[in-house]
Amino acid sequence: MPFLELDVLNAPERTTLGIDLGTTYSLVALWRDGRPLVLRPKGRPDGRIPSVIHFPKSGAPLVGWPARDRAASDPGATLFSVKRFMGRGLADARTDLASVPFAASQTDNGVIQFAAQGRKWTPQELSALILTEVWRTASEALGEDAPRRAVITVPAYFDEAQRAATRDAARLANLEVARIVNEPTAASLAYGLEQRREGIVAVYDFGGGTFDVSILAIEGGIFRVLATAGDTHLGGDDLDRALVALALAEARPGAELEQDPAFLQGLRLSAERCKIELSTRPEAELHVAVPEKRFVWRRMITRAEFEQAIQPFLERTLQCCARARHDAGLAAREIDEVVLVGGSTRIPRVRAEVERLFGRTPHCELNPDEVVAMGAAVQGHVLGGGTRELLLLDVTPLALGLETMGGAVSKIVLRNAPIPCLVTETFTTYADDQTGIDFHVVQGERELARDCRTLGRFKLRGIPPLPAGMARVAVRFALDADGLLSVSAREQSTGAEASIEVQPMNGLTDAEVERMLKESYAHAREDFDQSRLANLRVELGTMLRAIEKNLPAARAGLDRETLGELEEAVRRAHAAEQAPDVAAVQVARDELERAALPLAAVLMDSVAKAALAGRKLSEV
Repeated sequence: MPFLELDVLNAPERTTLGIDLGTTYSLVALWRDGRPLVLRPKGRPDGRIPSVIHFPKSGAPLVGWPARDRAASDPGATLFSVKRFMGRGLADARTDLASVPFAASQTDNGVIQFAAQGRKWTPQELSALILTEVWRTASEALGEDAPRRAVITVPAYFDEAQRAATRDAARLANLEVARIVNEPTAASLAYGLEQRREGIVAVYDFGGGTFDVSILAIEGGIFRVLATAGDTHLGGDDLDRALVALALAEARPGAELEQDPAFLQGLRLSAERCKIELSTRPEAELHVAVPEKRFVWRRMITRAEFEQAIQPFLERTLQCCARARHDAGLAAREIDEVVLVGGSTRIPRVRAEVERLFGRTPHCELNPDEVVAMGAAVQGHVLGGGTRELLLLDVTPLALGLETMGGAVSKIVLRNAPIPCLVTETFTTYADDQTGIDFHVVQGERELARDCRTLGRFKLRGIPPLPAGMARVAVRFALDADGLLSVSAREQSTGAEASIEVQPMNGLTDAEVERMLKESYAHAREDFDQSRLANLRVELGTMLRAIEKNLPAARAGLDRETLGELEEAVRRAHAAEQAPDVAAVQVARDELERAALPLAAVLMDSVAKAALAGRKLSEV
């Protein structure tokens, strides 16, 4: 039967981050001054952290903006969309693997791994690198070490293996997971808190790699999920691929280039830029060039062409919406509000299709990129001992059950069952004098076990040798608030017991996690220095470009000595840009900043004079 998890009323508040571990971008937020705030370091235009990893020829992997900056120049060594591989094996990721520039294999436990930098990396390790960069970004924004406790969001349709993989990634990043929360549910928290609305809300979440829709009832501070549906293989990446397919069909680059990971990565980046431009313009250019192969192709794509190419993907999202509405037992007119979440909802055709389906204009007041992280921060505040005016009641996205004789599935926890929950069902023996039972735990909506996802297997021994059908074995499924499962079985006459903390297929074993943790500790200082070095180089490059752009116009306003100091600082900064030493790059960056202060003053003075030109004192 369902049960609620109660917090200790007088426990001291624990500061908890809210992390949106996204396919394309990740974000981090924190509850501050009575509301959730997205954390962004000073000078950063927004809080997005690209979920991108670059593998240089030497040194530690680069993560975030430094990695994305190198994606164009070295695309064959840059990995995007790691989230698509979480908790999956080679067999069910074949399509997505075609876009990865690294050789893929799998561990004995069925976990995908990518060969890069002379070693193999699992999606959990790669996601841990992203989470570490997220934590570092939060620390930089706060000016101190950020909390290590976090609420982390996942797509509503992530299964047990994918949720377990997310928790493993957090552990490898030295983060304590306070709760795993579904992304649409988190978005509804941010939306409901901001708008102070009550009623039935549909959250349409179309991100970079996944799609989810959740229907919630919000009343008196209680956020109750009625139904959820989605597709973990559907997102903005697929829209990019539609443009890539169009380019390959028309450009005909030849078999050699079509199999070149670097070429395909560059084409994907061009497709992404084209897609983004088409959200605000009627047409945009899609182009790709490989000078060494003397291959150049460019063409203008109209918004109408793009919409036609992506319509099949939009139809899949609408089918999920219809399924969630059916499961909730609601007609379109009974849904009061529709909320848009995820960067892909910026596409005009997406908004139009959602409005057509639900019969009302969807809400997009909150930044669709930030709303999930904000909601996670709200839940972190609640779990940390803050406001108790909010209660989140989520559901499990897929049925859980056991394989029975003949290969059928006995579903014990049904799809959209409230969580946390505890369900017990009684089974018996199939043959006379049977003294043991092998349990096969599965997840999915199909009726045969072979068509569902295997979560684990365990054995119960010690059953008394009775005629078939006489023994009574109580099987208990316990699903916690994170959607993570444990299963136990108890023979009622003898008390014989067996249980399993579900370690899903395609998941890391405890020994593998321990090994990875030890490796991360051993290389912690080296990895931190490499990350700091990469960020300093990006910052130094930005400063140099700004100075070189503005110096010609302001040169006359600088005295000879100041100009000489600035030019010398620029020369040293250029020399230090590729220096391997963090301290040397830091010194060059600080010297350049000091030397550029007079230039900044001259530029400010010229701006002020231009603004005041021709105006009387009384008008100022």
